Amino acid sequence: MPNTARRLVRLPGLALRGARVGAVVLGHAAALAGAALLARLRGSPGGAVLRDGGRWVRLLTALGPSYIKIGQLLSTRRDLLPDAVTGPLSTLTDAARPPRAWRVRRAVRRAYRDREWPFAGFGWEPVACGSIATVHRATPLDGRDVAVKVRRPGIARVMRQDFALTSAAMALAARLPALRRMPFALMHAQVGGAILRQLDFTAEAESLARLRANLAASGNVHVPEPLPGLCTPEIVVMEYVDGLTRFEPGELDAATRRAVVRAVLAAIYEMLFVDGVVHCDLHPGNLYFDRDAGLVVLDAGFVIRLPEAVRRSFSDFFINMAMGDGWMCAQIVVDSAAHVADDCDLEGFRSGLRELVAESSGALSGEFDLARFAGRLFDLQRRFGLFPAPEFAFPLLSLLVVEGVVKGFDAEVDFQAEAVPVLRRRNTPRIPGSTAER
Repeated sequence: MPNTARRLVRLPGLALRGARVGAVVLGHAAALAGAALLARLRGSPGGAVLRDGGRWVRLLTALGPSYIKIGQLLSTRRDLLPDAVTGPLSTLTDAARPPRAWRVRRAVRRAYRDREWPFAGFGWEPVACGSIATVHRATPLDGRDVAVKVRRPGIARVMRQDFALTSAAMALAARLPALRRMPFALMHAQVGGAILRQLDFTAEAESLARLRANLAASGNVHVPEPLPGLCTPEIVVMEYVDGLTRFEPGELDAATRRAVVRAVLAAIYEMLFVDGVVHCDLHPGNLYFDRDAGLVVLDAGFVIRLPEAVRRSFSDFFINMAMGDGWMCAQIVVDSAAHVADDCDLEGFRSGLRELVAESSGALSGEFDLARFAGRLFDLQRRFGLFPAPEFAFPLLSLLVVEGVVKGFDAEVDFQAEAVPVLRRRNTPRIPGSTAER
């Protein structure tokens, strides 16, 4: 953790935060157990209590922004969770309780304290309210219409405390005999660090500009233009996109749903396989339609630049999976592994992965379950002694979020076939050439 972050995580504050998280979890667990018992006494199935999405919303909201992000990701998985859960969780995307107006006003004024006030008008009432920031409509001195994303006052301290708490939990998990070989510390530093980087609004403004440039050629995906001269480490100012519509499949005809799915997949594959600048948070709170039914990506807080080696390995794995070549998929995993155990059973791993790829190759959206595929892949790696680079979590996370959206729109789309045109445009593809070494 950087020195500035460590200064924000003082021991007394950390202890108080840990006590608060523990109290919230225990309180909700007790309420859940009581409700389940009462349901059983009334002759109702106790499991129905777990499917009450409102309870999970209240729990995650009480825990704070780091946990709200989990709820946002889960809200996209309508294929895995019942509507009674995903429906309420979807309200976490931009309907968080706003901070007090005087705190937002003070934060904005402080962000521009070293320069002339740059706005002719500023709407202090937020037009959207997320777990990390509020969004306001404003007018700079040049008269254009802009959106101003303001980091929540005090949010950095809370998220860094949560990072320290989860780091301690990971360290304890790593002591368990069955988990000792797992690189928990490295994984937590990579993934948790990426979540913490959402606090850096200078980086977000740069990510917006990169995504906008990278996706400009697609023609049907719009990323708002950031205004660097007005951005600060706590504030992102971008063009205001008017007339946006929620991303709901039930309001669209079949042809439009198919077009939407292919546009989303084309954009994410361009990020993953060509540019290496990946949006890991494309839930419905960040995806909208404009008036021309084009896609609009509004947020770039959780954007990761993949190392070149990871981008190439992930691309190679995906195209070989699409072609049904399990042997090559296994070889790519072996070559890119962060650690190979001394007692690693390479042949056992290759055999298991070939079987998994054979089952999954060519599956349609409604048949292919990425979460299950990733779980089985990780289980194979664990059982046979292969440990992937932690950076591989980010492309998988990006696809898992998008998969949840896609399955709600079109169960007939072929994930793998849609990727092939993009994969063939990338540099130096590693596809099967010679089978002699097999």
